[in-house]
Amino acid sequence: MATSLLDRLAALSATTARPGVPATATAPEVLADRPDGTVVRSGPTVAKAHAPDGDPHDLATRLRIAAHPLLHGILLPPLPVTAPDGFLTFTEEGRVLTRWPYGSPVSPDDPGAAPWEDTARLLARLHTVDPRQLPGPVPPMRGPAKAARALARLRTALAAAGGPPPACRPGPGPLPAAAAAVERAWALLPPWAQGAAPSPRAGTLCHGDLHLGQLVRHPATGGPWLLIDIDDLGTGDGAWDLARPAAWFATGLLAPDLWARFLAAYRAAGGPAVRPSGDPWPDLEVPARALTVQTAALAVAKAITASRLLDESEAAVVDACARMTSLPDRPAPAGPDVR
Repeated sequence: MATSLLDRLAALSATTARPGVPATATAPEVLADRPDGTVVRSGPTVAKAHAPDGDPHDLATRLRIAAHPLLHGILLPPLPVTAPDGFLTFTEEGRVLTRWPYGSPVSPDDPGAAPWEDTARLLARLHTVDPRQLPGPVPPMRGPAKAARALARLRTALAAAGGPPPACRPGPGPLPAAAAAVERAWALLPPWAQGAAPSPRAGTLCHGDLHLGQLVRHPATGGPWLLIDIDDLGTGDGAWDLARPAAWFATGLLAPDLWARFLAAYRAAGGPAVRPSGDPWPDLEVPARALTVQTAALAVAKAITASRLLDESEAAVVDACARMTSLPDRPAPAGPDVR
């Protein structure tokens, strides 16, 4: 990460939105540093540099939505910065920067305490917000577009590798074979799930990239859970937000009882993305397949780039892609009755 960007984020996170309130003297801490986002914390405030290829106009709309009263208690609201639209500013190179309150994240060391029910209830509330009542035009949810980018990343990694990559663990076979299984599973998805056509159920306000890393407690430590990271927020099929835990359940990476708790809490809170009782899989199948393919594509791409073996969880999602192409009918995940 360029030092200038770190300095810019540190300065932004140390500023205050209220005149007369002194800036924090806390040393800045880098919380995340990835190509799609860099986050720096200074005391009670964080500053984020968003992905270079993002649309600033859509992001400005998403920020106004996150600050809207209808999203109070669902999304962490942004903090204002000195800019014409209030919630974003730019580096000299055109990188978008935003400010946010700091919230304490889900602990990775205690998976049993993960807030599955709270997550489900937040999603149900998000999905019942009427997009017509929000600042707009509300952009489309970017989930399918991110899945397409994962496939592009896999293809780029394969092309850059040149010769045959190293073999992965027994099961999926060599990495080229794993990549081929991912491509075959991708080809079976409908165009809307590949980001190539509008969703047939596009009227729901969606998060777009839901996982447990997208939750924080605010105020930190003792406050309620809130959703963060609105870069993919928009209208689409609400089932996409349930698809990652559904895919983990279907591939054996999420325990059946945790999936049952998550689904039951979503239904009890009036979540509209799945039918209120009975088998949810007809509503979840396509998004869950798409998220499985996305996860597998990123896993294989990273393994190729690092010249390493697939780990157990990565191999499991590649295996799931292979099963998608070998079964004549949709998979019916084994597990408890979740009605």
